Amino acid sequence: HTMRTKPTYEQKLLNIARETSLYRLPADQQAFLCEQARKHRFTHQQLKQITEIAEDLSNWNQASIVDVWPHASAGEPSATREIRQRVVQDLQQHWATLKATPNSYTSFDALTRPATSKPKIELRNKPKLGLGTCPVASHKTRCCNLMTLDAVENCGFDCSYCSIQSFYHDHRIYFDDHFAAKLDALELNPKQIYHIGTGQSSDSLMWGNKHGVLDALLGFARKHPNIILELKTKSKNISHLLTHEVPRNVICTWSLNTQTIITHEEHLTASLEDRLAAARKLADRGIVVGFHFHPMVHYDNWRREYSDLFFQVQKLFEHCEVALVSLGTLTFIKPVVKQIRSRTFTSQILKMPLVDSDGKLSYPFDTKLKLFSHAYESFLDWHDRVFFYLCMEHHKLWKPVFGFEYTTNHEFEAAMKSSYLSKINRIRATEQTTTDSRRSSSELKLPPR
Repeated sequence: HTMRTKPTYEQKLLNIARETSLYRLPADQQAFLCEQARKHRFTHQQLKQITEIAEDLSNWNQASIVDVWPHASAGEPSATREIRQRVVQDLQQHWATLKATPNSYTSFDALTRPATSKPKIELRNKPKLGLGTCPVASHKTRCCNLMTLDAVENCGFDCSYCSIQSFYHDHRIYFDDHFAAKLDALELNPKQIYHIGTGQSSDSLMWGNKHGVLDALLGFARKHPNIILELKTKSKNISHLLTHEVPRNVICTWSLNTQTIITHEEHLTASLEDRLAAARKLADRGIVVGFHFHPMVHYDNWRREYSDLFFQVQKLFEHCEVALVSLGTLTFIKPVVKQIRSRTFTSQILKMPLVDSDGKLSYPFDTKLKLFSHAYESFLDWHDRVFFYLCMEHHKLWKPVFGFEYTTNHEFEAAMKSSYLSKINRIRATEQTTTDSRRSSSELKLPPR
C-alpha cells in the first residue's frame, strides 16, 4: 500500500493563498501575513477573513494590517487555538469599529481615481432582443415590475458600487448590430401599458446615438404610444435628443448624488452640475424628467450635502416637469462585494455595517429609514405632485418613510404608470394648447383677400 504523505503547513498555506485574495495585497503585507500564518497556524477560513480585512483596510485608506496587527499574549505559545481566535477576533473588532464609523472623504483626493483605459466597443448579433424583467427584482422587496431593454451591454463609467461589474469582466462594450430590426419586429399588446427602461445593463445616454441606438429607441417609442420608455443616465450627453424630435412618451431620468460621492465613487461620470444642466435643457424642450437618488450613501456630511442637493433640484425644476423621485441605497450581492475588493483603487463604499437585507447586503434598517425619511421630508412641496418611491427596498420601509404603502407589486406598478402617463399627457395638452393659440393668433393677422 502506498502511504499518503500528509501535506505540510507550507503546502496548505500555498493552497490557501491561491484560494483567497492574499496575492492581491502589497508584497510587504503578503510576506507579513504568511509569516503570521506560519507562526499561528491559521485555518483556511481564518486566513480568508484576515485577508479580506487587509484588503478593506487598504481600499479604505486606513492603517494597514501590519500596523493594526494585535499582539498575542506574552509567554503563551503562538500556535494555540485560543491565541489564533483572539487575534482574529481583535482584527474583526477593529474592522467592525471602522465600518460603524461614518465615512469621511476629506483625505481621499489624491488616491481616489482608478487607472482607466478606453473600453473596446464590439458589434455582435445577439440571438434575442434582450427584453426582460428587472435583473435585481426580488419577491422579498417591493418592485415596480419594470421591464428592461438591453440596448447596450456593459458600461463605460466606473462607479465603485455598480453591480454591472459582476456580469461583465472583459472591458468590452457590446452593441447589437441588428438591434433596430429586432426592436421594430417586436409585437406588443396595444391595449397594455408598458414601462421599459434601458439603464440596467449600461448607461442610457453616455453612448449617444452610437450605432443608431437612440434612433432605434426613439422610433420604437414613436411606433408604440402605449409604452413609457425611460432613459436613465449619469451622463451629460444629450446632444442627439436636443437635435431630434423626442416622442412625449420618452422620459429621461438622472441618477443624482452629492458631488462628494460623484467625485470619489462615481468615476468618469458627469458632474452634478452637468447632470442637472442636461436635465434642465431637456425639460425646457418639454421632455419629462425624473431623478433617482440612488444610492444614497451614509457618510459624515451626508445630511448637509444631500439637503443642499434636494434644495438645488427643487430650485431648478417645477414639479410639473418631473415624473418621479426614487430613493435607494447601497445593496450588494456577494459577487459584487468580491469584485469591489479586487479593485486597485481606494474606495470607502464597503466601509459600512453590511447586514442581511432580503437576501442581499445593505445598511441596517434604521440607517435606511434615516436616509430616506430625510430625503422625502426635504421635498415637502412636491408631495402628491411627483411620484415618490423606494427602489428595491422592503415594503416595511414604505409607511415609516412616506406614510403609505402598496400591498402588492402590481398595485405599485399600476400607480406608477398612471402617475407617469398623467404627467406626460398634461405636457402634451399644454403643448397642444400653445400650438392652437399660436395658430389662432397667426390666423387673426392674415390680411383680407
